[in-house]
Amino acid sequence: MSWAERLQGVLVALAALAGIAVGLATDVGDFGEYLVLPCLVAMLTAVFVQMDPSYVGQVRDAKPVVVASLVLNFVVTPLLAWALGSWLLADQPDLRIGLLLLLVTPCTDWYLVFTSMARGHTGVAAALLPVNLVLQLALLPIYVLLLGGKSAAIELTTLVESVLLVLVVPLAAAVVLRALARRIPDPARGTQRLTDAAAFAVMPLLLLAVAGMFAWQAQEVADNAGVFWKLLAPLAIFFVLAPLLASMTAGLLRAPGPERVALVMTTTARNSPIALAIAVAAFPDRPLIAVALVVGPLVELPVLAVLAQIVRLRSPAKHETA
Repeated sequence: MSWAERLQGVLVALAALAGIAVGLATDVGDFGEYLVLPCLVAMLTAVFVQMDPSYVGQVRDAKPVVVASLVLNFVVTPLLAWALGSWLLADQPDLRIGLLLLLVTPCTDWYLVFTSMARGHTGVAAALLPVNLVLQLALLPIYVLLLGGKSAAIELTTLVESVLLVLVVPLAAAVVLRALARRIPDPARGTQRLTDAAAFAVMPLLLLAVAGMFAWQAQEVADNAGVFWKLLAPLAIFFVLAPLLASMTAGLLRAPGPERVALVMTTTARNSPIALAIAVAAFPDRPLIAVALVVGPLVELPVLAVLAQIVRLRSPAKHETA
């Protein structure tokens, strides 16, 4: 895990603060509107470039855990997100939508790092990545419209177009880039260079997008600076309940240690970059929704780091990456 990944939550917070400072002190922040979406689309392309389709075949090696993961991520978690939002953010519709977007999108990147740190089954964890991605694409508009209530006042076509823009376009671009990399004389080396470059690009693009977004909406964010404390309670409850539910489910299934770790991590980790991209595209005039998606990783990443140590297997598993 690189230093940038370890400090991701801190760097995102600093980028947000820098954007607010620039937006409040100068007129440069007005250009942030034209910076955010291209950066996020490029960032997600870089994330998808790193996906290896060969991992999909490993799903069948752990069917009970895979089914449990799908139920936890796409049935239990959305209901939990709706309940937490309705209970603790009833008077904050934008924060409730932001919380919903964050919690209904299971992670498709750094949960693999934490699964590996905890000596979990990284093969199964990676195989879940494209499954989670496809289901997010299909279900996210439904979640927002069904669970968001009247506060999610957006046309279905607008939301679907936003999801297509920030998921399908980057995914298609990633497929094309990987295909081009395989056409050079040394395909393996070309693919490795491409994925290395993509991995390096993700963090700068994310930080630039966050800085641009907050510079663009600096005044609105400054006027609502207390939202962090309002989000802390629902986020804390989720990041306690999610790993407990996953661990109990793995116990009922009598899943081996590595699969248990993978289930805990994929159930707990959330996909703030994708949720942030969709929030910016679908709700450009409601910056508090994006604020919730920036606050989320500030809580999530330390939780995942601690959780990786709590559930970490004492010795490497024989089939850790099988």
